[in-house]
Amino acid sequence: MDNLTFRYNILLVEGLKITPQSTYPAFVLLLISYIFIMVSNIGIATQILADKKLHQPMHILFCHLPLNDIMGATVLLPHLLRDILTDPSERYITYVECVIQAYFAHLYGTTSHTVLMIMAFDRYVAICNPLRYPTIMTNKMIVKLSAAAWGVAIVLVGILISLSVRLSHCRSVILNHICDNASLFKLSCEDVTVNNVYGLTFTVVLFTSSIGCVFMTYLMIAIVCIKGKNKATNSKAIKTCSTHLAVYVILLTSGFNVIVLHRFSAFSENRKLSSVMLHVIPPGLNPVIYGLQAKEIRQKMVKLFRNKILF
Repeated sequence: MDNLTFRYNILLVEGLKITPQSTYPAFVLLLISYIFIMVSNIGIATQILADKKLHQPMHILFCHLPLNDIMGATVLLPHLLRDILTDPSERYITYVECVIQAYFAHLYGTTSHTVLMIMAFDRYVAICNPLRYPTIMTNKMIVKLSAAAWGVAIVLVGILISLSVRLSHCRSVILNHICDNASLFKLSCEDVTVNNVYGLTFTVVLFTSSIGCVFMTYLMIAIVCIKGKNKATNSKAIKTCSTHLAVYVILLTSGFNVIVLHRFSAFSENRKLSSVMLHVIPPGLNPVIYGLQAKEIRQKMVKLFRNKILF
């Protein structure tokens, strides 16, 4: 394969190793998952954007989550569904498509953390400084937080991928089911020390910032709840924060599995499966855990479905 003249423009994707008996069940399962992810996330995002009563800081910041989940699922699942039904020797992808897929795959993972960080800040202000909440969480602040969440991710991921794009190629096989940064720089025989150093630094800084931000936020919220004497307020705070924490733990666990298994070539198939779960489980559970837990969104969705049934 390495001697073919098109190796620099067209790459062969290794894909998932699925037995013939499991091909169609896997395809159907992933297709149903993708449809559910798209319908649920688009439905919640549309509901929030269309209903002025839901134009509150908490809901507007949450709206970034379904939009990011739609991107995360779309960057992987359509390609994966196609590859499952394609002969392993014919799973080709152009280099440009591979770079684009790698960029948006990493953008999805990074933005998942930055969005949850700004949502944690919103919950901190709402619970720890309720009287100042309207003056702090203004429309201007929401725009700044949103721009920061996406802007930081776009720039950092752009640098990550550009370091791999600069390298020349000596291989043409993507030893993965999806194009990512590691798959890109492994196509080269050049020195990739810079790629490894930046990639490791990027990962450590992202996870440290994310975990530190969420931990400190919930520590301060817990202190306020312990000191507070209003049981109703504390109950509401715990209910609101538990959904955020559940979403964060799911994302963190899925991400850690992929990163850890990436270091062990013997577990390549487990890593691929974990990567698929990262693009399926959080986008699938986020609308259920977060959207339906929010009373206002839940009531709007129930009313919408009732109207659909009546008609």
